[in-house]
Amino acid sequence: MVNRPAFSNLLKTIREGKFVFTGELEPEKDFDLNHVLHSAEEMKKTGKIVAANVTDGPQGDAYTCSMVPCYLVQEKVGLEAIWQMTVRDRNRIALFGDILGGAILGLKNLLALTGDHSALGDHQNARAVYDLDSTQLIDLVSKMVDDGTDLEGNEIKGGKPQLNVGCAANPNSNPREPEILKVGRKVEVGADFIQTQTSFDVDDAKEFLKELERYNIPVLLGLFPIKNYGIAWYFNEYIPGVSVPKDFLDALKKTKKIKDKKEKYATIDKINLDFYEPFIKEIKKTTKAAGIHCMAVHYERLFEPLFKDF
Repeated sequence: MVNRPAFSNLLKTIREGKFVFTGELEPEKDFDLNHVLHSAEEMKKTGKIVAANVTDGPQGDAYTCSMVPCYLVQEKVGLEAIWQMTVRDRNRIALFGDILGGAILGLKNLLALTGDHSALGDHQNARAVYDLDSTQLIDLVSKMVDDGTDLEGNEIKGGKPQLNVGCAANPNSNPREPEILKVGRKVEVGADFIQTQTSFDVDDAKEFLKELERYNIPVLLGLFPIKNYGIAWYFNEYIPGVSVPKDFLDALKKTKKIKDKKEKYATIDKINLDFYEPFIKEIKKTTKAAGIHCMAVHYERLFEPLFKDF
């Protein structure tokens, strides 16, 4: 584990011992990013969300470059961004150049990811790159931040980038030990924090968080409030290792019969609040988790009621 300074507000807040919340923004195939900025503004209004992830081509789709909305969210909204970067689309030269460019723009958090394969996305003839894996990407960031060089030892002129780097972890992994060891490699080369993929099983999540304690690194558990039955069904059917609880899924399915839009939204919100409020309280009370990463994309109305008691 590295002893790197906390360059970002996210890491500073974590090191102050506060239980933190992060959100998620998803620029799609958009030229107009006003909807992304609106979501960021709604997150900031809660006074609880300290930073927001900006996704990098999820599901392998060709979406807006994540660096630009990260910069705009920080500059126009004043909410710190967590810049997701995948190794799927760029070799080490492009990755280095983008990291340096993002740091020059004032980005302070980078989440290193493998990225969903391009075969899943909307350009299925695209060639995935994977010149580095996500662990090697963290190593690249470490060399840039700690040593002021690229992977070949070439010096960065004019100073070192000031970035904190995070990694992902999958609490749904089975078997679990290979995932824990993989996370350990990422911590060894310089990860400052962990954000996990979504969990729907509080007991499984607690066991996973306990396993990660061996690395003495802050972990934000991923949760995914679901704004309609279709999304819940898709998650349950197509996301590997993720199983939406049957009671939760059935409750959302019943809302399809509600004709009044206002009533339907209120019912969906209550289903989510009844599920996630005790979930978060249990995680905060019984584990050493540093906080929650809430992946409620385009579900801003849930933020205020969900976080009001924390």
